[in-house]
Amino acid sequence: MRTSVASRLAALTMGVMAMGLALPCGAVAAEPIYVALDVAKVARLPPNATTLIVGNPSIADITMLKASGSMVITGKSYGETNLIALDKNGDLVAESAIRVRQSGAHVLVQRGVERESYSCAPDCMLSPQLGDGKAFETMSTQMQLRNSAVTGAAQAQATQAR
Repeated sequence: MRTSVASRLAALTMGVMAMGLALPCGAVAAEPIYVALDVAKVARLPPNATTLIVGNPSIADITMLKASGSMVITGKSYGETNLIALDKNGDLVAESAIRVRQSGAHVLVQRGVERESYSCAPDCMLSPQLGDGKAFETMSTQMQLRNSAVTGAAQAQATQAR
C-alpha cells in the first residue's frame, strides 16, 4: 500500500511539473473560473493581456473591458472550455479553464425519459434547463416570441420617432 501511495504521489508530482513546463516562461496557469449558466461574472484581466481566446464560445462568452483591466464572462451552456490570454506580441500570458455550472438550489424531477428542472430559491418554480426536453422547448419558443415582440415594438417606436 505504501509503494502504491508513493508511486501515485511521484506520478502526481511529475504531472504537475510537466504542466508547469508546458507553459512558456512568464505564462500563468490560473485556477479554473466558475460561472453559472446565463450569469455574467466580472474578473480581472491577466496582466499585459491584449487578446482573449475562448476554446468553445458556445459554452462561455468573454468581453474585454480594457479601460478597467477587467473582462466579463457569461455562461452560455453547461460544460468546460478554456480561456487563453495573449500579449501584444501574441505570446501566451495566461491560460485557465472556464467551468459553467448550475447556480442556486435546483431540483431535478425525472419521469421516465422526460425531465423537469425547478429552481428552489426560496420557493420551487419550474425553471427549464438545457436537456429538459419539452419544457425547455416550450420555454425557448415563448422566449423567442417575447423577444420578437419586444424587438418589433422597439423598432416601431424608433420609426415613429423619426
